[in-house]
Amino acid sequence: MNSISGIENKSTIKNFVTDFKQLTKVGLSLSVVFSSIAGYLLAAEIVDVLIFIQLAIGGYFMVGASNAFNQVIEKDTDSLMKRTMNRPLPTGRMSVSTALTIAFSFTILGIAILYNINAKSALFGAISIFLYTSVYTPLKSVTPLAVFVGAIPGAIPFMLGWVAATNQFGIEAGFLFLIQFFWQFPHFWAIGWLQFEEYQKAGFNMLPMNKKDKGAIKQIIFYTIIMILVSITPVLKVTGAFYIFPATAVIIALAGGSMLYYGVQLYKTASNVEARKLMLSSVIYITLVQVIYVIDKFLH
Repeated sequence: MNSISGIENKSTIKNFVTDFKQLTKVGLSLSVVFSSIAGYLLAAEIVDVLIFIQLAIGGYFMVGASNAFNQVIEKDTDSLMKRTMNRPLPTGRMSVSTALTIAFSFTILGIAILYNINAKSALFGAISIFLYTSVYTPLKSVTPLAVFVGAIPGAIPFMLGWVAATNQFGIEAGFLFLIQFFWQFPHFWAIGWLQFEEYQKAGFNMLPMNKKDKGAIKQIIFYTIIMILVSITPVLKVTGAFYIFPATAVIIALAGGSMLYYGVQLYKTASNVEARKLMLSSVIYITLVQVIYVIDKFLH
């Protein structure tokens, strides 16, 4: 009998851990932590292991809190979409009170840990959670401009790493913010294209003018070009202590060119296949660019 209850307990714990990972979106949270760490390594003269660890943990809590609050707010709409209907809250596997306890705990812990690095880091962490939860999430069902608002908290982590290292918000941190800000439009609109019908069911406006048409793809191409230009601007040495070699700028431009290529292909075909390629290339691009910037910095 005891062995049966022991197996049940293990199964319950395992299920809770799985639901916990879904609620806090572990994969997404880790990619955001990666951005923060890249920003930190770009700015730090000497890597402080304690700050490095605090930034990683604080960043994880910050994103986990935003995701948990988001899923509490969207519990009912999540139940309408195939992609989200099996999340812990729509299925009833987790209660709203449990999810809120996790969300508030993560918020407090995240901001406290970031404050321990410096006050500016905590401030940007708090702004990120507030905008994502209280502005972006409600706006999704009101206007396509929600994507612009959502791009702000989405762009904070890369910049946050620089602020954590330097305790300064200057032109360097501002440019890291802009790079990730403009990247999000082609990335999220590619997802919006793929999930258009599903988002319609939930009443979400995730494409420009809320239309799956060539006008939306023109916007994707336009913002991809802006993203590439902003990404290579540090080669001009107008971005303070953050600058890159000409060869690095060429590599980044070529990486951005692959995104632009898929954007143009999407314009020609208007197919989900090309939208998926664009979305995947955007994920590769932002990861690659952050790694390239860090390697470039250590070659100076």
